[in-house]
Amino acid sequence: MTLPGPNSEQLSTAEEVAEEQIVDRIFEAVIEQRLPPGTKLSESALCEVFGVGRMRIRRSLLLLASREVVELHSNRGAFVARPTAEQAREVFEARQAIEPNVARMAAKRAAAEDIAALARHLELESQAHDSGNRRDAIRLSGQFHTMLAQIAGNGVMLRMIKELITRTSLIIGIYGAPGVTNCRDDDHAELIDALRKSDDRRAAEIMAEHLRHIEERVDLTARPGAGVDLVSVFGRRDA
Repeated sequence: MTLPGPNSEQLSTAEEVAEEQIVDRIFEAVIEQRLPPGTKLSESALCEVFGVGRMRIRRSLLLLASREVVELHSNRGAFVARPTAEQAREVFEARQAIEPNVARMAAKRAAAEDIAALARHLELESQAHDSGNRRDAIRLSGQFHTMLAQIAGNGVMLRMIKELITRTSLIIGIYGAPGVTNCRDDDHAELIDALRKSDDRRAAEIMAEHLRHIEERVDLTARPGAGVDLVSVFGRRDA
């Protein structure tokens, strides 16, 4: 039996890490609005940017497509996703149907350590907002909602929330004004206060209003990107 070479596992891991790095860089550029919706992601340009072969780029684009960050079109290539107004509306409708109940359940079930963890997380959110770190602010805001679902203790709801948060983060990243993130710090602070008081009715009310705030701050009239130079967006990889 032929054994794999001593570095085969390391090489495989290195390839996976590299692909995740490519995925992260492209996702970051989308969230930061450096890649507008509809921007064509040329394989040859991405190969030049990241210094890798086409297969690595194609696998990265497949990962991004599975996360609905890009759309793949036969014979046309990959493009930054452009969620329609109807798709965005459906995402927010689903969140309104689920998350007020999640907040209600979390208020009934939250332990002291859960509330303390949320408070620490809120500090990280505030730091990201204050420093103008849009990507981290969006990511941390979404994680706050995921933490609430974990506290609520319903695995089915948690999986649904995770998917909806990913979609919302993309919508906010693409269509939100440059300073807009998923959430407002004071809304999250009010939710923590409701959990601290075990006020499930108030928690549900805050969450419903909070989700309305998010939706109201999204402008779905953003125009598709055209002629974006990917090398200038990411920079050419040093040889």
